[in-house]
Amino acid sequence: EVRLVESGGGLVQAGGSLRLSCVAFGFSFDDYVIAWFRQAPGEEREAIACIININYNTYYADSVRGRFSISSDHAKDTTFLQMNSLKPEDTAVYYCATTPYTPDLWTNEYEYNYWGQGTQVTVSS
Repeated sequence: EVRLVESGGGLVQAGGSLRLSCVAFGFSFDDYVIAWFRQAPGEEREAIACIININYNTYYADSVRGRFSISSDHAKDTTFLQMNSLKPEDTAVYYCATTPYTPDLWTNEYEYNYWGQGTQVTVSS
């Protein structure tokens, strides 16, 4: 059974930091692609970051580049999203997702086969 479990969301003031975790179960983590998405109320789901675990290549949305960092700890089957300099517009439910294939377009949510349950991030002004 493939499962992804997110944690680390919460309430933080603007300018603060949070670190989200996504623990993988039931698949060969080192061979898979992991991505983070977010969805704010009334908005479409937005791709934030992606890591190709086989070679550690990373990709970022322009909206978070320079503030967020994605990484993987292969010994723990865990992907992290370090979020710094948080802004109120970062408020959203954050999801991790995975696919065994290198995506043609990493920002396309339909590239991903499995999703976590989501964790709420709220940034106050």
